[in-house]
Amino acid sequence: MRSGVIAQKIGMTRVFTEAGEHVPVTVLQLAQCQVIAHRTKDKNGYVALQLGSGPRRTNNMSKADRGYFGKANVEPKRKLAEFRVTEDALIPVGAEITADHFVPGQFVDVCGISIGKGFAGGMKRWNFGGLRASHGVSISHRSIGSTGGRQDPGKTFKNKKMPGHMGVERVTTLNLKIVQLDVERGLILVEGAVPGAKGGWITVRDAVKKALPKDAPKPGKFRVSETTAAPAAEAPAQQEGA
Repeated sequence: MRSGVIAQKIGMTRVFTEAGEHVPVTVLQLAQCQVIAHRTKDKNGYVALQLGSGPRRTNNMSKADRGYFGKANVEPKRKLAEFRVTEDALIPVGAEITADHFVPGQFVDVCGISIGKGFAGGMKRWNFGGLRASHGVSISHRSIGSTGGRQDPGKTFKNKKMPGHMGVERVTTLNLKIVQLDVERGLILVEGAVPGAKGGWITVRDAVKKALPKDAPKPGKFRVSETTAAPAAEAPAQQEGA
């Protein structure tokens, strides 16, 4: 099992196939996605890679966080995430994962934070049908109707679908196809829509329900510089949300 990557959503565009058909794609960019630390079975009870992406100003960090990134000899990162991997898929600390970690035509699972919609009614939030357009219904055409009985059951049950806050939730979209890669600019073009707003942080990993292509690099595609080569960091760092 290979590691995933942390990417930033740039926006949507389209690409044309050789037959002249256009394919809507979402552009994801790898902003210096580097390995920060290893999680080992002996010390942590599981095997994983901690990745970081995006620049972060040091004057907004605590001394402990600065020391954590300094021990890994990696520039401070804005977004951190962990990916479970097998022991044969560990990537050296300080290595930067490139866009050709994936291959065109491969299916991936994409996870992000959905766009916030604020307070939404039942029709928008839960796709309720609403009340009738006439025959006694006045003003309350978009209301949700009854939420419970009187004597029986005499209450509103828990988890009843009602109006409330919509969006800003962790959403995973499965089996999205990679259309193109731009290794020099670190761009990954994924077919279809990806959850989240422009500029939001997205995690991309190999599809769980699809077979990994035979030409996919193992344990992955990355570059290692001499200045970032360092032993794995041990102390956990506080993650910052997108």
